[in-house]
Amino acid sequence: EFQEPTPTSEAAARAVGCSVAEIAKSILFIIGTHPVVVVTSGDMKVKTSRLKQATQLTGRARLPEAHEVQQHTGYAPGGVRPFLLPKDLRVMVDASMRRFPRVYAAAGNDHSAVPVTVDQLLEITGGAEVEVCEPPA
Repeated sequence: EFQEPTPTSEAAARAVGCSVAEIAKSILFIIGTHPVVVVTSGDMKVKTSRLKQATQLTGRARLPEAHEVQQHTGYAPGGVRPFLLPKDLRVMVDASMRRFPRVYAAAGNDHSAVPVTVDQLLEITGGAEVEVCEPPA
């Protein structure tokens, strides 16, 4: 845990002392009525069309309201960790993080980060490795 808050990739990178790209951000999306967590590098943007294709879900993809994040993940926005999530919540781990030997994921609150490898993330989360992101324009 850090003295400084870590609710965004930028803030977490400052607290950890790494690049924004090395932060593993966990983002909840709702596709139709289905919640899906995407874990990706802090410098990447999720392409919802790719996410829908990877999950084989249909319907509008949207970012949830804060109360929906808490409801589906058990954590408040800014502290969603990619592990210890409800068993029925799908987790997609973006391959963009493979650029680094380890990344730093939130650890359950907005003042924390834990170093993990992508392989550890895949094992811990039971998630699927996907390519659903690209750098922002």
